[in-house]
Amino acid sequence: MVVRNSAVHPHQKIIKAITDQLREIFEESDQGIYVYRDDVHKSCNRKFASWLGYESPEEWSALDDSFMETLVADESQAVLVSAFRRAMEDKIGSSFDITWKKKNGGSFKTRVILVPICYDRELLALHFITKL
Repeated sequence: MVVRNSAVHPHQKIIKAITDQLREIFEESDQGIYVYRDDVHKSCNRKFASWLGYESPEEWSALDDSFMETLVADESQAVLVSAFRRAMEDKIGSSFDITWKKKNGGSFKTRVILVPICYDRELLALHFITKL
């Protein structure tokens, strides 16, 4: 008999709690929004998921592939990594341009505002995205 561990990972609980807390902003903002802890623990709003060609935020969040390789154009990867590192290490928010890869192979350019946030003593990055 195989016993499976059905416990939810603590980081997934944090992502759900933040998404629930920010529900009104996620649903009503004209911007795409996502909160990111790591490639596995992330959440976005319906607008951002649809811009990227995903049916729902849940489909986007379930991506198993590398976030960078799947979603961020090669020329934008270093910019996003650098901004994320500054947010996590130095607690610095920033604004920068990123080109995203769509699920169907297309792409689009955006301006991203990235700010560090804490929830339950866990540091995450909150992103607000505007199409250019």
